[in-house]
Amino acid sequence: MKNNLTIIGITGGSGSGKSSVARKVLSYYGPEKCAIIEVDSYYKDLKHLTMQEREKTNFDHPDSIDFDLMINHLEKIIEGNEIHIPIYDYKTHTRTALTKNIKSQNIIIIEGLFSLFKQTIRDFMNIRVFVETDDKTRLARRIKRDMKYRKRTYESIISQYDNNVKPMYDSYIEPSKKFCNLIITGGAKNTVAMEQLISKITYTDNNII
Repeated sequence: MKNNLTIIGITGGSGSGKSSVARKVLSYYGPEKCAIIEVDSYYKDLKHLTMQEREKTNFDHPDSIDFDLMINHLEKIIEGNEIHIPIYDYKTHTRTALTKNIKSQNIIIIEGLFSLFKQTIRDFMNIRVFVETDDKTRLARRIKRDMKYRKRTYESIISQYDNNVKPMYDSYIEPSKKFCNLIITGGAKNTVAMEQLISKITYTDNNII
């Protein structure tokens, strides 16, 4: 295993502010030392299905994630090798021909709903973080994001939230809180909690080195 590597897992509900926390850490340490692996990049490629069948997929269930590929990539980066992460097209629910290439660095952040779902992946991590944000705020953020970036209607977003997002959060995401050694309430704007996270990373990183 690469002896100067710190791996951080960041999870929380959809719209909780996971990405903002991850980007804040990346900004603090810089891209020459830190990289983010997004669990969303590992959605299964559904090109073998019709569009109607793809749209029936529950993307808030862990079965939608290609964990085998994700674990394979983590093992490679732990060994010091470069990895080629898929770039996912949310409109077609397929992987594009492009990839995001990450070289082994000092700090790797695994960010996403199911970053802590698999024990194999949790065991790679030095620090595990849960971003806790109230349900109303998470829903409002999801509506804004999906309407702007994924061109979805308000009605479809609410339907998906009620039928998939909220039940899956209760079943799979919220229970992962018990695996975390830091809970950040309110996301990256919680400066005290962010300082605690940075302190934990720096301490862990220095001890590994």
